Amino acid sequence: MKIVTSLSFQGECRQAFEFYAKVLGGKVTAAFPFGEGPADMPVDAKYKDWLMHAWLDVGDQSLMGADMPPEFAPNIDKPKNGFDVTFHTEDAVEAKRVFEALSEGGKVGMPFAPTFWSPGYGSLTDKFGIPWMVNTIPGADWAPG
Repeated sequence: MKIVTSLSFQGECRQAFEFYAKVLGGKVTAAFPFGEGPADMPVDAKYKDWLMHAWLDVGDQSLMGADMPPEFAPNIDKPKNGFDVTFHTEDAVEAKRVFEALSEGGKVGMPFAPTFWSPGYGSLTDKFGIPWMVNTIPGADWAPG
């Protein structure tokens, strides 16, 4: 069994998934535009290049995504809330690298720094409007500074 988060975009799904693949070292394994759907599927021409389905594998984890026309997702233009995509690693240097890359062009909520639970943690909303948390998993010998 696998639980996968599906992210919604407004015409930026391909760009976002290519960015996430680069930052996270993953691979986009599916990217199906609306324009390549079944012949009997009505598609507004302005959405033909938008992705109706995208899949990104990162190690044994995955993200799913799609571009959502406003007629199917009336609140798509509103800020995302109630969830974060979370990246965990035992390597604080890697966590900081990922945090800085995902932050580029976005908005930092909590700068990456040691906390009482982690040698390095930060939160942000990336340039695509997706909220993220980046967390370093403490080793057995770690203690808060």
